[in-house]
Amino acid sequence: MLKELIRNTRSIRRFKQEPAPSMADLESLIELARLAPAASNKQPLKYVLVRDPDLLPQVFDCLKWAGYLTDWPGPAPEERPTAYIVFLNDTAISGGASVHLIDLGLAAQNIVLGAREMGFGACLLGSVDRPRLAEILGVPEGLRIELVAALGAPGEEVRLTASGKDGDIRYWRGEDDVHYVPKRPLSELIVKKL
Repeated sequence: MLKELIRNTRSIRRFKQEPAPSMADLESLIELARLAPAASNKQPLKYVLVRDPDLLPQVFDCLKWAGYLTDWPGPAPEERPTAYIVFLNDTAISGGASVHLIDLGLAAQNIVLGAREMGFGACLLGSVDRPRLAEILGVPEGLRIELVAALGAPGEEVRLTASGKDGDIRYWRGEDDVHYVPKRPLSELIVKKL
């Protein structure tokens, strides 16, 4: 069951507008993130939950989508996320350092797996205009934006495929409008069996 959930949890970049995650859905995803392990158990991650229809387009304008799809400007207005979770680093807790990448990854994975289990899709975005987004959201001093999760009902099909013979791992959108994501084979990942 977990293996199937992981296999079916892909980055979604086009969304349906209904159903949209409720604030209770977003809070339950933060509960999953809260339960993730954290380096030295410091737990410096905090979150801004966004569903406000006036803020959604403003958040969207601070994000860059799908670097490998150079001819695609991102989701059309009717395909945009219906919610966002903005990951913040409380620098008073982290001592001013960046959030440990393991902490960020574990919390993010819990959120995207939880979203998928609820029937939603997610896309984690690190290419963010952080100063502008912090201003739009009124992020208090001492909290630094680390990552944004875009959420909503999946509006596209995403399929896994093998990486190219040349090792090419760039995702692409086919003529069938399916988003293909190449994955390296297991034989390339295991260096030794001792």
